[in-house]
Amino acid sequence: MLTPGEFAGFELRIEEPGIAWFEFNRPDRLNGMRPAIKRDLVECLIQAQMDDAVRVVVFTGSGRAFCAGDDIKAFSSGEQDDATLVPQIPPGHHDAIGTYNGLRHLSQPVNSAIRNLDKLSIAAINGVAIQTGFSLALACDFRLAGESARMGSATLRFGLLPDEGGQYLLVQHMGVAKTLDFLMRKRIVDAAAAAELGLVHEVVPDDELAPRALELARELAEGPQVAMRFLKRSVYNAAQLSWEQSLDEIAAKTAVSDHHPDADEGIRAFSERRDPVFNRDLPR
Repeated sequence: MLTPGEFAGFELRIEEPGIAWFEFNRPDRLNGMRPAIKRDLVECLIQAQMDDAVRVVVFTGSGRAFCAGDDIKAFSSGEQDDATLVPQIPPGHHDAIGTYNGLRHLSQPVNSAIRNLDKLSIAAINGVAIQTGFSLALACDFRLAGESARMGSATLRFGLLPDEGGQYLLVQHMGVAKTLDFLMRKRIVDAAAAAELGLVHEVVPDDELAPRALELARELAEGPQVAMRFLKRSVYNAAQLSWEQSLDEIAAKTAVSDHHPDADEGIRAFSERRDPVFNRDLPR
């Protein structure tokens, strides 16, 4: 069961119907990431996946930033988060093996946990989204941006790489040519330019961002969840499969979804000229 509350670097609340709302709450550090935050995020996302009452996951930030990347000041100073039940995990990066371990076991699992969700995810990008924050937003299924949002990887400004999967996600969203231009020229773009590049789905006034994200989340949460989760996975799989493989893959899923009560309800509602009421078998 996913439990709302305060966690390392973010607050989690539950909105009806089954919307897990993650809000990064360290605006004084531009919601920069630390190892403890990443660990708590992964744990909560796994719980969200396992909790049948959760239908949609939303990420946003407080203050002037969605997430401005890793908290470099904390990394360099050795600053620690408050004590937790489990001993703190060192960030790594002290040598080549430490960097590899830190990325594979601490940083990259956050975006993998988002991508592995069967439930749909939304990034409501307020303010700055850089490096870690940018790749987290790209890992979500939907991205809304406030008009003042600015985003990019820009790791080459420090001689670093987009090491949490940013290069893969950008290629999926923009293709190889635009990704090379974006990364090699160290671009940080505003919300309007991001929309033109296909990096965000919608740009809204800053004060409408949270209400619009909640509106979209509720729209998605009221849809037929079993079919939607199958379809999400099938779309992502289609990007990697051949034509014949994709046909077989969606046929196997359809063999389940066509016999789910939501399919019966959808057909009955169409015949009766009314809106369907899906998800009767899910907790509310």
